[in-house]
Amino acid sequence: MVVPFTEDNMSEQKRATGRRRVLDAGPHQALLDDYGRHLGGIGFAAVSVDIHLRSVRHFLAWLWQSSIDLEDAGPEIVARFAAHKCRCHSAPRPLGHYYVNRVDRFVRHLAAHGHVPPRPTAKTSAVDCNVADWLDALARHRGLAPATIARHGRMLVQILPFIGSDPSNYTPRIIRDRLCEHARIAGSAHYPGMVASALRGYLRHLAHRGLTTPDLDRAVPTVKGWRLASLPRYLEPHAVERLVASCNPQTPCGRRDRAILLLLARLGLRAGDVAKLGLADIDWQAATLRVCGKGQQEVRLPLPQDAGEAIIAWLAGSRPGSVGAAVFVKLLPPFSPVTRRVVSEVVARAIDRAGITDAPSRGSNLLRHSAATAMLRGGATLDAIATVLRHRSTDTTAHYAKVDVAMLGAVAQAWPTDGPASAARPAAPFLGLAWPEGAPC
Repeated sequence: MVVPFTEDNMSEQKRATGRRRVLDAGPHQALLDDYGRHLGGIGFAAVSVDIHLRSVRHFLAWLWQSSIDLEDAGPEIVARFAAHKCRCHSAPRPLGHYYVNRVDRFVRHLAAHGHVPPRPTAKTSAVDCNVADWLDALARHRGLAPATIARHGRMLVQILPFIGSDPSNYTPRIIRDRLCEHARIAGSAHYPGMVASALRGYLRHLAHRGLTTPDLDRAVPTVKGWRLASLPRYLEPHAVERLVASCNPQTPCGRRDRAILLLLARLGLRAGDVAKLGLADIDWQAATLRVCGKGQQEVRLPLPQDAGEAIIAWLAGSRPGSVGAAVFVKLLPPFSPVTRRVVSEVVARAIDRAGITDAPSRGSNLLRHSAATAMLRGGATLDAIATVLRHRSTDTTAHYAKVDVAMLGAVAQAWPTDGPASAARPAAPFLGLAWPEGAPC
């Protein structure tokens, strides 16, 4: 059982640590006590608060002994503290990564409350005005997500040094040659395609504003590839059920993970959809779920019975009550909403618990592909599956039709034969006359 942090616990911790040598925080003791109350207020257990305060007390004592003003505390001072040869304790020990992180968290807390100057923001390179205008248009007119806009900006920054920043100098030869030059030195095989896509959209924007010649985007070479050529990565239905059954409903982590897995497996939601799910998005009377995915497309999906019951079990259990409107939150303080990475980690942990060693992937998209495959094998049409998965085109949904072996077997044709079935077939068809033996090459 986790014991919450209170004023009585603070005095008990002081008496317990009084039996051994405790560093003196000096004139900063009031800040130390205030920080302990802050950690207890956001949900830290008493033992966790004591661990944090011991690290912070060491830092404050080192500041006092080194005659360093508290107002000077910042990343540089924290780095000096991490590197100093500790003689503060009677039994010195090296300062580990987590030890220093606890001190850095305290310094950031001081900056947030005005006890030390705020940390200087990292200097960002100036963005070209045309690029900034294009990125703004992507948000206002196309409704792209911030993460997508940031990726387009990163890709464009890579190619601008090659083609220049003056649109009036762009020519088809410059665009083609410089992009090929960048592709030869690209650090990833996927970068040339993403850079070409961003550059193509940027050139269309410039042409729309009259800053460059029209149709210049056609000079961008197309990266060779076969769209939807690979097979979808999925799990069989019995393996999906093993993932869900691996969650322990008697623990808060098990209840939360089970609800997340059921939403991913039953509705094919993306990790971002689950992370952004709010209490207001669930209509319990109509048993529907509101989801806003790519392109700001908002749809309402039916809430399956088992997924709804799992969400109720999570909300009615030990979920922190002061975390806002997010349905799923982290289980460690300060109890912020889960991120897409946390949702993917839930799937990865469930795969390990279920003992599935042949999973084709370990992310949340694995259950999205599995849901689409299960719906197709269950008789759902491509249009219905595209509606649930929120695909803009059924061509994307047709990607899952390749895994229905029974359907493919029904349309497969027999291999033509010229003679009886028992006749031996040549190893390979003849493509031309045989090369004369002994003839020069």
